[in-house]
Amino acid sequence: MRYLRTDGRVGIRRPRPADEDEFIAAARRSRELHHPWLAAPDTAEGYAAYLRKNRRRENDGYLICDRSSGAIAGYASISGIVLGALRGGYLGYAAFLPYSGTGHASAGVQLVIEHAFTARGLHRLEANIQPGNEPSRRMARKLGFRLEGFSPEYLYIDGAWRDHERWAITAKP
Repeated sequence: MRYLRTDGRVGIRRPRPADEDEFIAAARRSRELHHPWLAAPDTAEGYAAYLRKNRRRENDGYLICDRSSGAIAGYASISGIVLGALRGGYLGYAAFLPYSGTGHASAGVQLVIEHAFTARGLHRLEANIQPGNEPSRRMARKLGFRLEGFSPEYLYIDGAWRDHERWAITAKP
């Protein structure tokens, strides 16, 4: 398997059409884990839309994989990428069962951040996290994100406008 970056046990790579069945199965297996924070693509149509979205210039998608088995352990996306003076984007991430809590997601997201800051030339990534999503908040802190603010009714998720905390990290000079 060819990875964009690795850290020993985890690698990140681009999602492919051939990953559809494994990704959908992992998303379905992890519905309860993700609810109400996010809904990973769990149908063929949803996965196709996810691939189309990631082909656009302003988005990047990554699969976080366990290197020993090659299995998809989670995924991360950078959306709303703006170049020029800002050089930033919005980072989203999720672990899949049975890899939740194993460190695969945090290691994979760290690789995504490094790739974004080097290969993509970005300077800033923002992660918008619902206040009750303690696992995501813990991971953001662990990876060096700082809490920058609060946005009431920021994103429409699971049928309602949800408050979010704005966490950000910038590239080191």
